[in-house]
Amino acid sequence: MSDKAVFLDRDGTLIEDTGYINNVEMVRLLAGVPEALVHLKRLGYKLIVVSNQSGVARGIIREEVLSQITDRMKQLLGLAGAYLDGIYYCPYHPDGAIEKYRRDTDDRKPKPGMLMQAAREMEIDLTRSWAIGDSYRDVEAGWRAGCRTILLNAPPELKRPRPTDVHPDFEAVNIKEAANIIHRQDLMRKETPAASASPNVAATSNPPSDSEEAGRAPAVTTVERTDVVEEQPIAAPEIAAEPSAPAEADLTGGQRLSAGRTEELLEEAVRHLKGIHQQGLFEEFSALKLAAGVLQMLVLFCAVMAGWIWLSSTQVNQGVFVALGFGILFQLMALTLYISSK
Repeated sequence: MSDKAVFLDRDGTLIEDTGYINNVEMVRLLAGVPEALVHLKRLGYKLIVVSNQSGVARGIIREEVLSQITDRMKQLLGLAGAYLDGIYYCPYHPDGAIEKYRRDTDDRKPKPGMLMQAAREMEIDLTRSWAIGDSYRDVEAGWRAGCRTILLNAPPELKRPRPTDVHPDFEAVNIKEAANIIHRQDLMRKETPAASASPNVAATSNPPSDSEEAGRAPAVTTVERTDVVEEQPIAAPEIAAEPSAPAEADLTGGQRLSAGRTEELLEEAVRHLKGIHQQGLFEEFSALKLAAGVLQMLVLFCAVMAGWIWLSSTQVNQGVFVALGFGILFQLMALTLYISSK
């Protein structure tokens, strides 16, 4: 029986995307990545990185340095107890500055070449596998290979699809949520095996063949396979069985909605609400707004002082005008800072 796998993008999915990473010191794991990978391992998935690395073709980074960056990422994951089963990357680009790497290949995402090669070499059942990435390019590559897909799409820069983009099966804020989605879907497949087929998989019974494109150079993928280390099998955590839901629910107008579809609609609603809630978590701190708020408090203090001096004196004295003058000055400064922050 073939294995199942999760195909992972690298930059923006496992490590911080700072542009073209060309130094090992720039490698930083994203929050929650090791825990998510360990979770997926316990679910029985092989973990395979598939990454476009056109920086090699553009002359920004050498393959030797790319190998060092890969080793650093594996080291950081290993220190946290997370291990990859394979790493595939494509250094080619049709507009590359280095002639050796200036070509178009079936391995460059959104084409599915790297996923297909990994499936052949590692005996992966693509219909039981997932593709996770932070771009619609990753989603399309997974879809064309026959996998189910998850797009990492978090505030403050929510990605909007173009008309030609392939829509993912699910969206997640980060890879930890993606791992939880896969876990839930696995439980649903066990409960309702007849309804386990993904809409995207069904749509790709006859996926487009990239090899039919005329004039293309042969697909060449640079591949790194991690050494397989024998480990004690990790038992998946026992999860209490959920009470079985009714197979169908009556709706107005005599329509019926399957339990699986109801679960998908609920997940869609929860994800939408979560995105709205988390939007505020990514708002940038503004020192100008803070200073404007402090000045606004001083304005209120000056107004109170002016009122107190005026009420405690039998005649209007100079102190009232001084307090009001400072209040007006602070108010103008506060307005200036607030406008500048915008």
